[in-house]
Amino acid sequence: MSTCNQEGASKSKSDDDVCEVNDILNNMILNNMKTEDNNVSVCANCGKEGDNLKSCTACKLVKYCNRECQIAHRPQHKKECRKRAAELHDEKLFKQPPMLEDCPICFIRLPILLTGKRYMACCGMEICSGCFHAPVYDNQGNKVDYRKCPFCRTPEVTSLEEASERDKARADADDPMAIYNTGMYYRDGTNGFPQDHGKALELYHRAGELGYAKAYNSIGNAYFKGRGVEVDKKKAVYYWELGAIAGDTNARFNIGILEETAGNWKRAVKHFMIAIGGGDDDSLQQIKSLYSSRHTSKEDYTKALQLYQAYLDEVKSRQRDRAAAFSEEYRCY
Repeated sequence: MSTCNQEGASKSKSDDDVCEVNDILNNMILNNMKTEDNNVSVCANCGKEGDNLKSCTACKLVKYCNRECQIAHRPQHKKECRKRAAELHDEKLFKQPPMLEDCPICFIRLPILLTGKRYMACCGMEICSGCFHAPVYDNQGNKVDYRKCPFCRTPEVTSLEEASERDKARADADDPMAIYNTGMYYRDGTNGFPQDHGKALELYHRAGELGYAKAYNSIGNAYFKGRGVEVDKKKAVYYWELGAIAGDTNARFNIGILEETAGNWKRAVKHFMIAIGGGDDDSLQQIKSLYSSRHTSKEDYTKALQLYQAYLDEVKSRQRDRAAAFSEEYRCY
């Protein structure tokens, strides 16, 4: 029986069957399929079967029995791998991120503006400005004459030393917001802390690892501006993306600006739209600018306005309005 002719020579019916079987086996190897008979994975390079093969970490499309097979198969796999890896990256990057939690007292969504909420170092809760400004009552319903935490009723601090002690206690308890705030004190040299960008960066990393999205934006800013580290734009983008994926709108805005600067209008719009849904007014202004310069459509601008209005509808309350009317310090929109 003659062998399969890869150059197109004439073949008998049995030869065609052999070629068809070989093609099927090759496709199984390249696409990391599992045979119906034994349900065993196949190495994309050598065809070895096994249950302990390791997936390509970039694309997840194929598996290999060892590092040597992965290197040998790289020339064939590289183009497809990069394409799929980019697709997986974008799926994760542009996925709708988690939003801010509700105020633990009024149960209304917390606003994005820092003036619209307060972190309470006594109990580690973040409450809205409306609840912070509202009167506090005792257990008998009488209004107290001195300030207490609206959530845990702990009296306010009376000195910088006492405030620092509370911050330290929360940080020692692995409270990511307290750790991040301490990093900010080191960055700016405030609240009795010396200015130390290296220490600030260390604390940002710790807060980020504990799940605080804002910390990744600050790490990105440090690498972008060279605060405590050498300027590294790639690392800046890497940490901004981590922050954006975790829900930080400032990090998302920064990536959008980079995409806009590079002329990647569609990607910039996607980033700004997600940030607007999280309440970022700066991103709304960027969409307006892109619409004015004809880099995005009227439909996109209309959608941006609708997203921002939906955010406002979620964070507004009479109590927050009263607080904002009392002082700009409590403004949350």
